Amino acid sequence: MTGTYKRSTSFIYRNARPLDLARWQYHFENGSRDTVVNALSHYQNEDGGFGHAVEADCFDPHSSPIQTWCATEILHEIGFTDGESPMIQGILRYLSSGDSFSVKHNQWHDVAVTANDCPRACWWNYTSDDEGQWQYNPTACLVGFVLRYADTNSELYRKCREIAQEAYSYFVKSVPIGDEHVTSCFLRMYEYCTEAGVDFLDMNLFREKIIEQVNFTIVRDTSRWATEYVPLPSRFIESKESIFLPGNEQAVAEECRHIVEKQEADGSYPVTWQWWNDYKEYMLAANWWKADFVIKNMRFLKNFGEI
Repeated sequence: MTGTYKRSTSFIYRNARPLDLARWQYHFENGSRDTVVNALSHYQNEDGGFGHAVEADCFDPHSSPIQTWCATEILHEIGFTDGESPMIQGILRYLSSGDSFSVKHNQWHDVAVTANDCPRACWWNYTSDDEGQWQYNPTACLVGFVLRYADTNSELYRKCREIAQEAYSYFVKSVPIGDEHVTSCFLRMYEYCTEAGVDFLDMNLFREKIIEQVNFTIVRDTSRWATEYVPLPSRFIESKESIFLPGNEQAVAEECRHIVEKQEADGSYPVTWQWWNDYKEYMLAANWWKADFVIKNMRFLKNFGEI
């Protein structure tokens, strides 16, 4: 494990963005949470939303729901819960604006219309209200964030309470859903609603269904892990305290071994997707994703006592 960790450290210091270096230092080198937030703030626009490829597969500098979602995930990762902070208040302001919101579907689009003018992965093409799939990605996570942090008397809270009820109804009736991204958004919605003490959803049923969905989604065929874009246990199981660990102990142990065995000589892990277009920015994005993989993999090993 010493060699695995040392190679990971070297890769981060040679390749990571300042944001990801700050994340690494926070998790492994007694770095400051505020340093992460400061680095993240440079991706936040004046409207409160996030852009500038904080989600590395979309180089749109303008605010979009998916890039704002990515920022909320980083805040969750570092345990930043100051609802009165300028960053979280900015996110709430952006979500209140109606930007990139589909009234027809009562959900946010994933990207803004401006994405189509920027280097991006093929799946981040902007689609109209009459196109695409509307499965609450990233809406479920965003409404959970609002229910966790917004003023309960605000119009945004009222609106997101309504959306949450619709999303919850969709989810409990649709499980199992064959999409890991939708699953992760509903997982985060469940966590935010639990933290907020939401009492207008059946949280016991929500818990039962999210456990069922996660167990359905995890791919346990280890032969696919290194070469295919499939959800490994760490996609949902973050620590020994996870509600998803029971029954998945063997899969977690297998992933710990996988992380050690499949590390590249430079300390990174391969990116198992392409953009399927000619944008040269993919190579830069792939290197950023590798840093993200290193952080997440080392956190996984740390949380399960392997380093």
